[in-house]
Amino acid sequence: MTITETMTQEASPFLSEDHIEVQSMVRDFATAEVAPLATALDEEKRFPTETIPKLAELGLLGIPWPEEFGGAGMDYRAYVIAVEELSRVCGTTGITVAAHTSLGTGPIFHFGTEAQRRRWVPQLATGEILGAFALTEPGAGSDAKMTQTTARLDGDAWVINGTKIYCTNGTHAGTIVFTARTGGEVGDTKNISAFVVEKGTPGFEYGVLEDKLGLRGSDTREIVFNDCRIPVENKLGEEGSGFKAFMKTLEAGRISIGAMAVGLAQGALDAALPYVQQRKQFGKRLIDMQPVGHRLADMAMEIHAARNLVHEAAWRKDNGLEHAIHGSYCKLFASEVAMRAAHNAIQVMGGVGYTREYPVERIMRDAKLCEIGEGTSEIQRLIIARRLDRDNGNDS
Repeated sequence: MTITETMTQEASPFLSEDHIEVQSMVRDFATAEVAPLATALDEEKRFPTETIPKLAELGLLGIPWPEEFGGAGMDYRAYVIAVEELSRVCGTTGITVAAHTSLGTGPIFHFGTEAQRRRWVPQLATGEILGAFALTEPGAGSDAKMTQTTARLDGDAWVINGTKIYCTNGTHAGTIVFTARTGGEVGDTKNISAFVVEKGTPGFEYGVLEDKLGLRGSDTREIVFNDCRIPVENKLGEEGSGFKAFMKTLEAGRISIGAMAVGLAQGALDAALPYVQQRKQFGKRLIDMQPVGHRLADMAMEIHAARNLVHEAAWRKDNGLEHAIHGSYCKLFASEVAMRAAHNAIQVMGGVGYTREYPVERIMRDAKLCEIGEGTSEIQRLIIARRLDRDNGNDS
């Protein structure tokens, strides 16, 4: 049994036999179909177009959505398990699935009308189209209430003007959910609404395709609205409810970023352990040298702890329990674990770890996004601190 199998298939209070079966299935697929492409996707900055139909065929693009909407009818734990297993071998594929599912499809399913769910979720859940999410703007990053994109009602259409940046899957998405101000002043969250725009809509344009440090096969696109007219029925939820809906979406999405980070960390350990078991210096194996062994021990311990935080947060979500703060816990801790694991893997492997002969340098580049996307580490600490303050006597 490999280190990954030993660490991830142990008995867990949060996982059932069905979850273990999903884990094994996705792991086999990831090893056979995803891992061989990972290096090329990174080096060529190539979107995993050949993998998407295979993911769809396995039901991996609609894991947490009901069967009546084209989904697999499983739960959030099954979903985060799949994200971890894909990310273990290819961060690009992991984030593509995560952005499509929790960010691109989630707002439509949870905040859309029944007609909107029937219209778009089956296409998304079956992989007929990919989904994307556009919140960040040049002047509105961590402070998302500063959205400047506008939506003006004109007869039977909303006229959209503005720019969104860092839209994952943007070029390849059939639908993009986004926020825009429907009135009031910049900074007033009560005037931010959510909408869906379909690919090919007149006035919807592509801007810069980002050239990134890591996750280089993942599509990260600027999108521009230039008097873009979308039907009135493309507004998600009540007018003015978009900011709250998108913040709720991020609460759940952070769990999947935590899962992605765990997968990347596990990938680093998977690469480093066999190397230090076989490599000899000064007449003995590297793993038998205390400084090296201690780094491996820290990696294994922290990955185990991060995985449990992710599974607990997903379990709480599945059981209708409060999970927002747990999403921040797991996202913050797992993302920093992933960076430490990648660093330690490179360090114990020495010069060869710094080259592209092994995946650990790619893992380090990929892992950095986990400390930034869906709320930076600083924002997560702010959320946690505010929650501590609130829960311990401050009701303001």
